[in-house]
Amino acid sequence: MNHLENIKDRKYKYIISDIVDNPEFQKLDNIVHHGETRFYHCLKVSYYSYKISKFLKLDYKAVARAGLLHDFYFDRTINKNKTVDKIKLFSTQHPKDAVKNATKHFDLSKKEEDIIATHMFPIDYKIPKYMESWIVSFTDKIISFKEFGIKLNYKIYAALNIWVILFINIKK
Repeated sequence: MNHLENIKDRKYKYIISDIVDNPEFQKLDNIVHHGETRFYHCLKVSYYSYKISKFLKLDYKAVARAGLLHDFYFDRTINKNKTVDKIKLFSTQHPKDAVKNATKHFDLSKKEEDIIATHMFPIDYKIPKYMESWIVSFTDKIISFKEFGIKLNYKIYAALNIWVILFINIKK
């Protein structure tokens, strides 16, 4: 699926082109994340953070790249039945994994590393050092809440449909 087709900003596409063309990064398009793919989630966080940073005359290039790489991790083999392990992966571990993967495949500035490493603030204790890091962190939260809302709405709608069908069949 070409997620970039609806984005008309050529400058943005140029800034992120080496990342979206990377075969390892493209694997994120096969991972479900908040009800869609992790690739698409990262693209939205990157693009909206880029637009905000550009408007505020900040380092929009670093924001575009790091925003795209903020969830560039692959699930670890953990005991997903243990709540502690799930919380650790969700809050503190995946930003570290994302920085590790990103630096393995791309040359990153210290600012880009900080953006990726601190995107889970305030859930994670690492405080962002740059305004650009704050923007990506909050943009990620807003987009995630929206994605969870849509996902939850579909589940509620499906559950209601099942109850209506059951109710109609019981009444017969």
